[in-house]
Amino acid sequence: GYIVQAAGLHFPGMLSHDVSFASLSSMKPLDAWDAVPELGKQQIIGAIFLAEIISESQKPHYTKGGPLPTMIFPPIDFSKVDAATLKRKRDSELNNGRLAMIAIMSFVAAANVPGSVPLLAGSPMF
Repeated sequence: GYIVQAAGLHFPGMLSHDVSFASLSSMKPLDAWDAVPELGKQQIIGAIFLAEIISESQKPHYTKGGPLPTMIFPPIDFSKVDAATLKRKRDSELNNGRLAMIAIMSFVAAANVPGSVPLLAGSPMF
């Protein structure tokens, strides 16, 4: 989402009665977050909080041998692979998520600290 917004892509219409998606798309990502109405921010954070509470309260916890949360890994398996291959693919997906977290932090740094990420220096998105 960060890259899509920074590239200027957006939904049509209005986010609220006085904020359009186009106006948010013309801002840096962190400035766009600041422009989102407070109730909208509360809805986003509330939905994330609810998802975390539901997934983290299941017993036994997935880090202690319990099943992985279905919000992260839906129980649908289109690949028809054996359990060992599916586990390897899920582990790979978790590692990709970790790499994505590192990448997003570099985008945030590049947008807010000039020259902090040499590969992104001079990019119009940042």
